[in-house]
Amino acid sequence: MTDTVDEDVAADALTLGRRIRAFRTRRGMTLEELAAAIDRAPSQVSTIENGNREPRLAQLRTIAAALDVTVDDLLAPEAPDERSALEIAVERAQRGPVFSSLGIAPVRVSKAVSDATLRAILALHQEVERLHKERAATPEEARRANAELRATMRARDNYFSELEAIAGELLAAVGHSGGPVSHQTVADMADHLGFSLHYVGDLPHSTRSVTDKRNGRIYLPTEQSASRDSRSPILQAFASQLLDHEEPGNYAEFLRQRVETNYLTAALLLPEKDAVSLLTEAKNFRRISMEDLRDAFAVSYETACHRFTNLATARLSIPVHFMTVHESGTIIKAYENASVAFPSDALGAIEGTPVCRNWTARTVFEVADRFSPYYQYTDTPRGTFWCTSRIEKAKEGDYSVSVGVPFEHVKWFRGRETPHRAVSRCPDESCCRRPSGALAERWEGNSWPAARTPTSLLAALPTGTFPGVDATEVYTFLERHAPSA
Repeated sequence: MTDTVDEDVAADALTLGRRIRAFRTRRGMTLEELAAAIDRAPSQVSTIENGNREPRLAQLRTIAAALDVTVDDLLAPEAPDERSALEIAVERAQRGPVFSSLGIAPVRVSKAVSDATLRAILALHQEVERLHKERAATPEEARRANAELRATMRARDNYFSELEAIAGELLAAVGHSGGPVSHQTVADMADHLGFSLHYVGDLPHSTRSVTDKRNGRIYLPTEQSASRDSRSPILQAFASQLLDHEEPGNYAEFLRQRVETNYLTAALLLPEKDAVSLLTEAKNFRRISMEDLRDAFAVSYETACHRFTNLATARLSIPVHFMTVHESGTIIKAYENASVAFPSDALGAIEGTPVCRNWTARTVFEVADRFSPYYQYTDTPRGTFWCTSRIEKAKEGDYSVSVGVPFEHVKWFRGRETPHRAVSRCPDESCCRRPSGALAERWEGNSWPAARTPTSLLAALPTGTFPGVDATEVYTFLERHAPSA
């Protein structure tokens, strides 16, 4: 007999123990007989077979010799039989952190416990584990995950070369030669990746699209949102396939996948080579404009701004900050590597926090002309920043989309001559959050506002593998539309 096991290789103790027991039983050896053959107490062999102790390699060789098998046979990763696989799964579940947190004494897995009982224990544990994962997506956990993801984006200047490469390869594969990406080009991409597009009127209400991976179909709504680019849902649908996304195991992974999908979608709509060429020329002539970028590639203003943040620092050496702010004054999304001081909570998260009333993202709501770009300089404790902002509409209400740079980089942008200027002392409350003395004296204790509390504030987070998506509704939809055999 020979074996090829390295000293550093460690087997899974539970599987190893069950394999030793299986080989012993097949040879008709009792526990005591194997213990005598390897010069150990029966209790020590029992501890090994139960997966509570992992033998050293020298002892493993002795056990293999006594059972007339190789060490490789003992260390194989597969359970020796179906019953053993069930026992291993239950033992592993009972030794995990979720089961331990319940404070329940583990069930002794013996021959007397039936397969049905073991399967019931395993099913209950899996359901408890699922609920734990859902419960982990608390607002605090979500905000922490958002803060960590934003830190990663900042460290990379929001530029992901691996995603740019994937976009470039797909564009080349369908023969895109430059300029805006047409609907036909998007359809060609889908066809190249093996997907057919199907527009339906009964798409599940919680989804923008549904992909049938089994039959290579992407289902899209027949009614397109006036505020969204109709190409984006298609690109987002197969972007996840291009990126080999698995079902997210936690909220942080869900956020990461969403950021990657949105990045790749923008990289396909505004190809790097063409976008950098346009922006470089605009920088040379000192006339960078989000509107020009939007119009050149026939995308939304928000998409153009997002894409600018990808390329501004890595390809143009311009630090930048970006915000979308709801008309209520709270941040929806934000990114910065320009040292601007976004408001944040104790966890470092900025989404949902109020923006200074004097920042461009807020003052733009007071501008009567919503068709022209709005520019403003804002003096802050961290320096002066220039910003361009526009109002966009969504079903949740109006929101501003803003891109800004430090004062020393405004020379590259159209709109630098703006006379609009404001001063922000936030986070000093005297800047804009504390009412003046006269107002406070007149109304303090004499007002009682009825808060319009968003329902989302009262819920932890939408549950499920894909938050907010009803799996039953999606599966029923797919079953209804699946092609007949």
